[in-house]
Amino acid sequence: MLYKVAVMGDYDSICGFAAVGIRMFPVEEEREAGRLLERLSREDYGVIFMTEALGEMLSEMLEELRERMLPVVVLIPGLSGNTGRGMEEARRLTRQAVGADILEEA
Repeated sequence: MLYKVAVMGDYDSICGFAAVGIRMFPVEEEREAGRLLERLSREDYGVIFMTEALGEMLSEMLEELRERMLPVVVLIPGLSGNTGRGMEEARRLTRQAVGADILEEA
């Protein structure tokens, strides 16, 4: 099975993803974003990129999704700024997979 890839967030932050064939879902409102994430997690999406700002709003849902194999939700910085949560998550996953923080800043 081939899984689809999606990106969620404010339009200005995610519009570039369309150029590489990733399905865009512009959304900024928490309630609408929660419904969208729930829907995408039931469909054939293997990876969902999401702006960090949206990830902050949906943190409880993201915790629940971590218990599942798919979809993998990857937080990305948006144009409004970087909260650092995406990098923290990448470090956590790397430590879990590799057993060491290979992304540690020098």
